[in-house]
Amino acid sequence: MFRLIILPLVGTLVIAAMLLVLDKMLRLFDFVAKEGGPVSVVWQMLANLVPEYLSMAIPVGLLLGILLAFRKLALSSELDVFRAVGLGYRRLLFVPYLFTIGFVLLNLVIVGYLQPMARYSYENLQFELRQGALGASIKVGEFNRLGSDMTLRVERSENEGTDLYGIFVRTTTDEGRDLAVAAEQGTFMGTDDPDTILLRLTHGRLVHDEADFSRPRVLSFESHDLPINLPRVDAFRGRGGIHRELTLPELVRVGDDPRAPPDLRMASRANFHYRLAEVAMMFLLPLLAVALAVPPKRSSSALGVFLSIVIVVTYHKICQYGEDAAALGLVSPWISLWVPFVVFSAMIAWMYYQIAYVPGGQPIGALERAFSKTFSAVKSLFRRRRTVAAD
Repeated sequence: MFRLIILPLVGTLVIAAMLLVLDKMLRLFDFVAKEGGPVSVVWQMLANLVPEYLSMAIPVGLLLGILLAFRKLALSSELDVFRAVGLGYRRLLFVPYLFTIGFVLLNLVIVGYLQPMARYSYENLQFELRQGALGASIKVGEFNRLGSDMTLRVERSENEGTDLYGIFVRTTTDEGRDLAVAAEQGTFMGTDDPDTILLRLTHGRLVHDEADFSRPRVLSFESHDLPINLPRVDAFRGRGGIHRELTLPELVRVGDDPRAPPDLRMASRANFHYRLAEVAMMFLLPLLAVALAVPPKRSSSALGVFLSIVIVVTYHKICQYGEDAAALGLVSPWISLWVPFVVFSAMIAWMYYQIAYVPGGQPIGALERAFSKTFSAVKSLFRRRRTVAAD
């Protein structure tokens, strides 16, 4: 049973997480490119999204791993042999529940501690990228504002924005000093002052103008150092202003703190119940997997696989809606989150009872028959069309 479960479980978990990461990766590349940031920031941001994606992929992977294992046993008639020798579903569910308990604990750690910290780090990276605090490269072909008194434009950029080619720089000061520089090449260099960097220009021309000059001064140079004062970057907010960045103990503390803003208190309570309801649902996944894994006799329909994913996704979306409603104060989280949990629990318990204790019971038998008739009708329609086309 362990071997039958582990391969589809790990495979589904990896594929689901990769699909979620790849979908986000394209948008992050586009965002970082627009902000002029280094590519390495994309990998840091994706790393901070992994806990969130794992918390969504783990229940799906666990469900499909157990479901596909029991489905294989059912299609090969080994499940009938096990039941004939006295091994009922309760005995067969021992190993699946070992997996479930382990993944429940793992998911609880992820949603309770790792995911809030990672979300805060992700928001911090976004803030620093927009503020230009990550060593952002210069946007090629555009006029870049460096502080309030400098404009820079380059034709080509290499080495993550360190080496620049085809440079135009203009600086103006409140005292009336105006400096325009055109150079073939330039390189950013560090200084002892963390708030100042040096732009070393080579092979260019400089035009210097001030209020008391009769005409601007023009200078050709082989090398010229231009100091650049970096704009002041505001500090990022502290963690805790958003309920999704709080750990489970912090959610409890903020939710019961009368000094906290009312909106934050309600959102913290709703998010606390949401996280627990999502994790609690995992204890029912083995029962759901068994109920949907066994197709009717003389049938190899995969309707149960499709239906299992629909049920898990539907429960997830209902919980999200329940959290939003509770965060707005429209309803208590005990109603918006735990009533759906009880309803789904009752439905899954009935489905498991049908497959495990009712002779010949098939919880989705009616759906299987309807699906089979629909498929046969569509297949027959296509066969007639091919016959007509051949004639």
